[in-house]
Amino acid sequence: MSRKSVTAIILVAGNSTRFGKNRNKNFEIIEGKEVLLYSLEKFNQNKLVDNIVIVCKKDEENLVQKIVSKITLNKDIQYVKGGATRQESVYNAITKTNSDIVIIHDGARPMIQDKFITECIEEMDNFKGVSIAVKSKDTIKITDDNGIVKETTLRKNTWVIQTPQCFERKILLEMHEKFMGDETVTDDCMLMERSGNEVKLICGEYSNIKVTTYDDVNLVEGYLTAKE
Repeated sequence: MSRKSVTAIILVAGNSTRFGKNRNKNFEIIEGKEVLLYSLEKFNQNKLVDNIVIVCKKDEENLVQKIVSKITLNKDIQYVKGGATRQESVYNAITKTNSDIVIIHDGARPMIQDKFITECIEEMDNFKGVSIAVKSKDTIKITDDNGIVKETTLRKNTWVIQTPQCFERKILLEMHEKFMGDETVTDDCMLMERSGNEVKLICGEYSNIKVTTYDDVNLVEGYLTAKE
């Protein structure tokens, strides 16, 4: 049986509203490199990834290409225009590839490790959807719209979802088309769950944070320094 083809999708088209610097957080320089570049290098080097799609805003494509040009590419790369929402951005990307599997990653998670990319893809032999996640350190409460507690989750079964997330492309595409515009869909795992397929969670590391606010830059710097 031949190996399934894999496209990596890196998302950098967000508005970075909470970053507070009036610029795309993926372009912030940490320890001499743009945030995006850390993620791109890992997917570019991974032996199971065949090609890469970067989803970005049209008016930022030239800047993204300039950042990408700083490394030697081992794979074909394609640029896709981002949508108004994350769901639209992912949909735009998965319609531009014919790969069997797509592995989706936030460009603003610079601490992703190669071993987790590989493990995600390898687990696709057993599941239709796989995601990196970490166990919640805190007790999580479920409330109603008025903030009244209705349920307390078991900490051992409560996870915080990260990326990358890996899926069979055809199923994910069908579910995107079925639920396009549904605001209750917050990530691609939910779409796979709604298709009736199990999603496997792989325990990652807490360092795989998403740069959301400027304070997160200091956290990433600390993690990078600790690795040296």
